Amino acid sequence: MKKQTVTYPLRLPASLKAAVAEISKEDGTSINQFVATAVAEKVSAMKTAEFFTSRRAKADIKAARRILRRKGGQPPEPEDRLR
Repeated sequence: MKKQTVTYPLRLPASLKAAVAEISKEDGTSINQFVATAVAEKVSAMKTAEFFTSRRAKADIKAARRILRRKGGQPPEPEDRLR
């Protein structure tokens, strides 16, 4: 399956474009690949923050604390203990 791509004219300050060109050259990638990856990372970070914000709204802190304080179970194995 071929991925659909679109073009987007992007204007960057000359100093930023030069920095991107230098980094992408050192990395062995194109400027386009660098910019696409940077945008993907930012979108991912924003979506992750959105996900955890929505999860936080549904959290029951009192229930979580009860679970953490409950008794029972087996003690951790020696290799599972914190040092």
